[in-house]
Amino acid sequence: MKLKSSLLIALLATLPVSNAIALDGADLYAKKTCFACHGKDANTPIMPAYPKVAGQSKEYIAAQMRDIKTGARANGQSAAMKGVMHLVSDEEIDAIAEYLSAL
Repeated sequence: MKLKSSLLIALLATLPVSNAIALDGADLYAKKTCFACHGKDANTPIMPAYPKVAGQSKEYIAAQMRDIKTGARANGQSAAMKGVMHLVSDEEIDAIAEYLSAL
């Protein structure tokens, strides 16, 4: 029985696991201070011009964050996020986007 368990664990360890799945998007949303502008529920931003991000598609959210991070999106509304995005890895962007899309 122990051999079967060890074999199963070894087999599972070889399966690919997305870092976005391993990371906790809700925790990252809080730690990266996203809530400070977009609201704790991601649906009540502090300024009317800031987007409500809860329920947006994960692809859209991730693309916007990456564009702000790289400077491809540099309008006035993204200036506040630009200072934070250098602290967020691509894997963390994916996890946050996954979390927000599920709200």
